[in-house]
Amino acid sequence: MNLYLPIAEMSANIFVFLGMGAAVGFLSGMFGVGGGFLMTPLLIFSGIPPAVAVGTEAAQIVASSVSGAIAQYRRRNVDVKMGAVLLAGGVVGSVIGVQVVKILREAGQFELFVSLSYVTFLGIIGVLMLIESVNTMRKVKAGKSVLGRGSGQHSWIHGLPFKMRFHRSKLYISAIPPLMIGAFVGFLGAIMGVGGGFIMVPALIYLLRVPTNVVVGTSLFQIVFVTAVTAILHATANYSVDIILALLLMIGGVIGAQFGAVAGEKLRGEQLRALLAGLVLLVCLRIGWNLISTPVDLYSLGHILGGH
Repeated sequence: MNLYLPIAEMSANIFVFLGMGAAVGFLSGMFGVGGGFLMTPLLIFSGIPPAVAVGTEAAQIVASSVSGAIAQYRRRNVDVKMGAVLLAGGVVGSVIGVQVVKILREAGQFELFVSLSYVTFLGIIGVLMLIESVNTMRKVKAGKSVLGRGSGQHSWIHGLPFKMRFHRSKLYISAIPPLMIGAFVGFLGAIMGVGGGFIMVPALIYLLRVPTNVVVGTSLFQIVFVTAVTAILHATANYSVDIILALLLMIGGVIGAQFGAVAGEKLRGEQLRALLAGLVLLVCLRIGWNLISTPVDLYSLGHILGGH
């Protein structure tokens, strides 16, 4: 059964995109990520123009993240205060990112920039997370203690001003690092069509030492609001949000996120991080291959025109 997508200007199979939404929603609930790092490339691979894929995916992430955030909140895995600080930075980053997208589209360089951004950030984050999670699992298997943040252990972050107490995360740190992380993630979300969880989750775990279970819920909480702002900005400034496509992805995403949240409860923190790292690297390799492989049609203008 096919539907015509007015903004993407193409016909689409309903069940294909419903299935894609459900699969990514499952990952959202399981890992605490928006899933855009997987869905945006999938949409582009399916023939959706890059700019439309980025804008529409921001709208879809809102729905899947709301569902996952509610499930995590019921499990008391959301630090609302930390999420609010991340959100403040995220909104600023999103506004800047949407304007950058507009400039890149006008210059005809948007698709290349998106691909390079995915390969760079997914590659770095995926490798670092995989190394850390594998080392942790080896220590657990060998019966060695996995050292966390000691009560007297401090880093440069603890010397920064404007300290706040985050009770759910059991932290007393400066508000500056969460603000900066939120702004960076918001900027990437607008550029790459992602919720930014693949960067926020490891940043909160390794830089701020937020407990893994709290990171998942807090990340989803922040993603809901930042991606909502991003979707609205893309729709009004770039006219790149296809509502029909977004609805298909949303319906599948809401359903999948509930099952993902349940599945995530059955795995340890290091196991979740290892699985997420593997997914991140697979997407990175797929996009990287597209950059270096020879196109099927050397003279096609489809992708170039799709970026405008």
